[in-house]
Amino acid sequence: MIWQSLGLRLAQRLELPPGEVRAIPARGGDINQSVMLELGEHRIFVKTNRAPLLPMFEAERAGLDAIRSSATIRVPEVYLTGVESGLAFIAMEFIGFSGRPDPARLARALAAMHNSFHDRFGFECDNTIGSTSQPNPFNDDWIEFWRLHRLGYQLELARQNGFDSRLVDAGYRLAENLDGFFDAYRPRPSLLHGDLWSGNQDADADGNPVIFDPACYYGDHEADLAMMELFGHPGELFFEVYREHFPIDIGYSLRRELYNLYHVLNHANLFGGGYGAQALRMIDGLLRH
Repeated sequence: MIWQSLGLRLAQRLELPPGEVRAIPARGGDINQSVMLELGEHRIFVKTNRAPLLPMFEAERAGLDAIRSSATIRVPEVYLTGVESGLAFIAMEFIGFSGRPDPARLARALAAMHNSFHDRFGFECDNTIGSTSQPNPFNDDWIEFWRLHRLGYQLELARQNGFDSRLVDAGYRLAENLDGFFDAYRPRPSLLHGDLWSGNQDADADGNPVIFDPACYYGDHEADLAMMELFGHPGELFFEVYREHFPIDIGYSLRRELYNLYHVLNHANLFGGGYGAQALRMIDGLLRH
């Protein structure tokens, strides 16, 4: 059984006495199988998938390690990644969640994380957004990075997936005209979570904000803020407190649509449905500006 052998590896890694291993199904999204392993009184959260997807878990580990190293907001500590019994896995600290994080505490923590800067845009490795590959080559130019590795990448997927040429052609026209959204704004390469919708936020038993399931890279802090407004909203108090620690440029309200277009295109490529039509409406609106 994978859980027994994996439990033994984790017991050795954490210097725990060997003993009975119990696997309890846990929530963890639709992409992976998730369980909580009990090693005596110690709990560990484990996600598994097909062995060839190990790089996905290794990239998740790199993102969680980067956020954890910033010492700004709590993320699960990763104990081990690898392949066991033919399955790729990532094993990490189990955190008991208590509900939505306090907006003010979340704002202060995220602003501190976003104030962790790199000298270039991108990340040390490619990762995934949902189950879609997300390329992160380092680049000195944010506009070029967003044009090529965010919008351009999703538009090429849309073309391959047979979406209406109106969507693809209008999307490329937008991608070629991004400079106008950044006339007086020059973002710095902030450490981003990358997929910061409400389902990837919670609070621990002491009320500390916790974020997880990242798609990390260094980019414009507004991209994280925009995603927080796409599927849910952190509330006005969040933004009031955030601005005290990291100013938000006046052009954010327009660029928010540009940044969320990336995620809507990704949903169109993953799920189809009405996301393609939504993306086209967003593109048309952005082109009018």
